[in-house]
Amino acid sequence: MSDIQYLVEKLEATVVSARKVPMTSSVMLEQAMLLDLIDQLRVAIPEDVRQARKTNAETERLLSRAREEAEQIIGAAQEQAAVLLQDQSILREAEARAGDIEDRAQGKAEETMRGADQYAADVLLRLESDLVKTLSVIKKSLEVLEERRPQAGTEG
Repeated sequence: MSDIQYLVEKLEATVVSARKVPMTSSVMLEQAMLLDLIDQLRVAIPEDVRQARKTNAETERLLSRAREEAEQIIGAAQEQAAVLLQDQSILREAEARAGDIEDRAQGKAEETMRGADQYAADVLLRLESDLVKTLSVIKKSLEVLEERRPQAGTEG
């Protein structure tokens, strides 16, 4: 579980287990504890962003490696084709094999790129979901704090 998810769950548990204000839907929360949780969330968000950046860098590295492998395979096919130029029938076979190898290399590169793109998209979607949940919890907490503010002014 990510730090953000843990902190959001901790914040939610704090709100759920808070002491109820009699005859209202309000709860009483310790301000210092909530502010501490919010500070921890602020610290945790950049870590998830750094992890997403690392994931993107890893994706780029995988794509680069796939391209290099494709170029090596194509280069090897071209060298093999050059060696086989001695006979016309061998040349035709070499060209067909080179094309096949090139097609497979291209297909492998595209498949790797699709997989890397999907992986990056999945990570970014999870991060977006975590951030949306965190923002929702923060907004709810701020609303609770805001609802408490007028009550505190009218009681004293």
